[in-house]
Amino acid sequence: MAARDPNLVTSAKKIPLFPLLSLICFTSVFLILSQFRKASIPSALTSPNRSFDIPDEASRSTVRVGSCDYSDGSWVYDRKASSARYDHTCKEIFKGWNCRLGNKSNAGDIVKWRWKPDHCDLPQFDPVRFLQDYRDSSIGFVGDSLNRNMFVSLFCSLRSVSNEVKKWRPAGADRGFTFLLYNLTIAYHRTNLLARYGRWSANAHGGALESLGFKEGFRVDVDIPESTWAQAPSFHDILIFNTGHWWWAPSKFDPVKSPMLFFNKGQPIIPPLPPDRGLDLVLERMICYVEERSKSNAVKIFRTQSPRHFEGGDWDQGGSCPRLQPISTEQVENLFSVNNNGTNVETRLVNEHLYKVLSGSGFVVLDITHLSEFRADAHPSSAGGKKHDDCMHWCLPGLTDTWNDLFIAHLYSIRNRN
Repeated sequence: MAARDPNLVTSAKKIPLFPLLSLICFTSVFLILSQFRKASIPSALTSPNRSFDIPDEASRSTVRVGSCDYSDGSWVYDRKASSARYDHTCKEIFKGWNCRLGNKSNAGDIVKWRWKPDHCDLPQFDPVRFLQDYRDSSIGFVGDSLNRNMFVSLFCSLRSVSNEVKKWRPAGADRGFTFLLYNLTIAYHRTNLLARYGRWSANAHGGALESLGFKEGFRVDVDIPESTWAQAPSFHDILIFNTGHWWWAPSKFDPVKSPMLFFNKGQPIIPPLPPDRGLDLVLERMICYVEERSKSNAVKIFRTQSPRHFEGGDWDQGGSCPRLQPISTEQVENLFSVNNNGTNVETRLVNEHLYKVLSGSGFVVLDITHLSEFRADAHPSSAGGKKHDDCMHWCLPGLTDTWNDLFIAHLYSIRNRN
């Protein structure tokens, strides 16, 4: 080891450390306080959850594939969000859902709320990357108008980055499009109950139902899928199902005047079943139908129930949804608790049936319910163009864009596992 020259050591000029350390500390405190002051500027719109500036995309945490419960989180207001991922000019948006054109007062703010899971992040999906990654694929949305709401959101997001689109209706679909540069098809198959159903009237010659006093109702064949989607499992590579809203709809299936009458193998089920038990049977049979006929590598997803936010009565009782920002956890429980048996109770009741029947199946559950329960502000409400407030469907652009972020995160998670 080389020896040090003692003359160099003693001749070196000693620099006082105290002034230097003081300067460094003062500078650090000044910078911290400056950043804190910027972060504490209040938002123009307060939130019952929390609100803060969203960091740039590059600095956000990435989705932890397969390890994050996306349903556990809160809505945060993104003051930097300047516009939606697509705008109100997308022609596929149903007029009643186009809240910009309907002049809904908070239409611009709806898209500024972002769902933030507690233990990871849910980034907005990249439509260009998605088109490239799912080239030569077909996606089928099967269900009621809430699945159409989600289908339109996905179409408009993809259409904003790819103009060459062919319109057609594959496999009995109500609507469908192929993005020609990528050979990616997305389609919507409309079905209210999944099972085939139609008007039923008593036979003059009598029968099992007639002997019980039934004169008319709706025949529901629990073992036969509605023709609008019967071919979908063998056609699509990715399937996303929903059902539920029509099962708790006394205005459509009056339990006295026009009840649901369930049939199996062409014969009425005796004794007659209540709708909730009928739902179980339909789910069981339709899940088996899909698993027997879908492609061997098909991705099968079942979306949970989309919540309604009627307050002061149901849609035909003067109910409305006037809120302009997400509601609190306490308000969510007041609206949706099964124990309260309120106007919107079917949301969690349907999910109980879904989870019970889907357990052990080859379906992946897409849970959008809890995060959507907070969004009483995101319905068309009185801007929907109806005689009553629309507190069931969602404004577009809007909440179903987040559903698709979650849907596509699931797809990538499944792909990575496989």
